[in-house]
Amino acid sequence: MAGLFNKTQEEYYQQSQTFEAVADPSHVYTLLNTFFPTVPATKADIRVFVDGAELDVDDYAYSNDELTLNSAPTAGVNIVVRQVEATEDFGTYQYVALTDIVNNFMIAYVGEGKLISKVSRTDVGFHAKRGLAEFSYDTLQSHKSQEIEVPPSLIVPLPHDYVNYTRIVMSDTDGIERILYPVRYTSNPKSILQDGNYDYIFDNDGTLLEQQPSDTWNKYKTGSSGTNESNVNQDDSTDIEWKYQEGRRFGITPEFAQDNGSFYIDLNQGRIHFSGGLAGKTITIKYISDTLGTDEEMRVHKFAEEALYKHIAYAVLSSRINIPEYIVSRYKKERYASLRNAKIRLSNLKSEELAQVMRNKSKQIKN
Repeated sequence: MAGLFNKTQEEYYQQSQTFEAVADPSHVYTLLNTFFPTVPATKADIRVFVDGAELDVDDYAYSNDELTLNSAPTAGVNIVVRQVEATEDFGTYQYVALTDIVNNFMIAYVGEGKLISKVSRTDVGFHAKRGLAEFSYDTLQSHKSQEIEVPPSLIVPLPHDYVNYTRIVMSDTDGIERILYPVRYTSNPKSILQDGNYDYIFDNDGTLLEQQPSDTWNKYKTGSSGTNESNVNQDDSTDIEWKYQEGRRFGITPEFAQDNGSFYIDLNQGRIHFSGGLAGKTITIKYISDTLGTDEEMRVHKFAEEALYKHIAYAVLSSRINIPEYIVSRYKKERYASLRNAKIRLSNLKSEELAQVMRNKSKQIKN
């Protein structure tokens, strides 16, 4: 059986493809996506080396993934095609593509005398995608991030594959991430336009006219710039987050005892609204996705590969009639056990790091 790693180490690290030269100027050398994250599209995207010496761009032709040399090289020497600005594709060995998961399941679990006598590949693919999405939320830790600069409007769209946020932080001048907290005392409601008599205004089709953002949010972002040190030391602060806190200084909550700013996520509009003092600041949105956005994302870590097989088996069996309950129950337990093992493995706990945490807890506080 062939190994799982189908490149040379040079091809992996250099993101290149090597050919054995043929002494024929008309010979075509075809570039494959096995060796490149994305096959180079144009001649400007590659560098060609023959027996270690780089060729001039006028000495070869390249189009439609095919390379031809203007003069015949010495037979048997190496021709190396290297991508100029290669898209990083490192660390992929730790993952298994979802298509491979489906293929492996069909081979190992489906057939005469096996657990499942017959099932369509479409059904297996559906359950594989559902399992991958569920695993991504709390097992695979499919965290993503986007770093953006907040525009003057203080509104940015949610990421295209956003499911939920984990943290939203502001990067200060030293590159330190400062946590932003969601607001709890305001929102961005649907604002209906009214005329001078307070009657609703409709368009020609009879649809209510709205304005965005609402007056409520406009007032908030105008009056709130985030707390600051001067506000912390003033009893009579005009900052809105201090003005409406319960208990005044004694009862202040930690989310208001900071000057980082705040945000509100409008799920209906698919936008994030930031408080007034964050215009022009660098913000990082850290969020989770279901890893089903693109084909390249649909992969599972090898630590969770067995758990996904058990999930598919249980999902197929539990959705069928005339399957004995003890079989369904057995694979439900196996799914739970394999998923628990995957969580433990992916938690990535190291004994040295745990020991360091325990040492930090035993430190004495000195003046």
